[in-house]
Amino acid sequence: MKFGSVDKIRTVSDSKRDFYTRHTRPINSVYRRVVEELLVEMHLLSVNVDFHYDPIYALGVVTSFEKFMEGYRPGEDKPNIFNALCQAVNGNPEVYRRDAENMIAIAKETNIDSLLSQLQNPAMGGNNQLSDSLVSVINAPKFKYSRLFAIGLYTILAEAQPDMIKEKEKREQILQKFSEILHLSSEKLQKDLDVYRGNLDKMDQLLKVIEDALEAEKKKRQQKEQEKQTTLQ
Repeated sequence: MKFGSVDKIRTVSDSKRDFYTRHTRPINSVYRRVVEELLVEMHLLSVNVDFHYDPIYALGVVTSFEKFMEGYRPGEDKPNIFNALCQAVNGNPEVYRRDAENMIAIAKETNIDSLLSQLQNPAMGGNNQLSDSLVSVINAPKFKYSRLFAIGLYTILAEAQPDMIKEKEKREQILQKFSEILHLSSEKLQKDLDVYRGNLDKMDQLLKVIEDALEAEKKKRQQKEQEKQTTLQ
């Protein structure tokens, strides 16, 4: 009996090899772990049969990349790193960027209470890319939840209602409502976002330490140069 060929499932190593083939410049050690963890996460989703790309996930990817790569030097390498990241998992970086920008633009004009009311009747469909994406999640027989989707959703809600970032009680109430409507685990969503915010704080602290160290080194060099000039005089 002759069997048809079965496509080989790509491995994490395949995606990493693809990434480093596309981005050949060395990555600053502080950020290498960030890039590789994001790459592995995107890879594992890309080979999951229940995963389907959507604009909210794209916003999560773009937001994570931009937040955790803030301050990267040389800055001109960042676009190529992002492009290689998406292409390594057979994604289109331009589509990711475009969808993320659209989500932000729509979110800025969105009233959260109105959106929640609309999602109470998913059979009616959505009226823009954001509501369409959320309705698709509600109607999906097997929606593959991911941390990156959670970050995308959080970013949308934060753009629509900025005060939720500062007020923990309000933030948790809003996330609870969306968890229920989207049939997601509220506990998992809240935990993923708590870890995300905590990691952002840690990254900010690390960058501050690095910045202070560089500034101290710069002052030390300047002082040595001044002493040298004084000696020559």
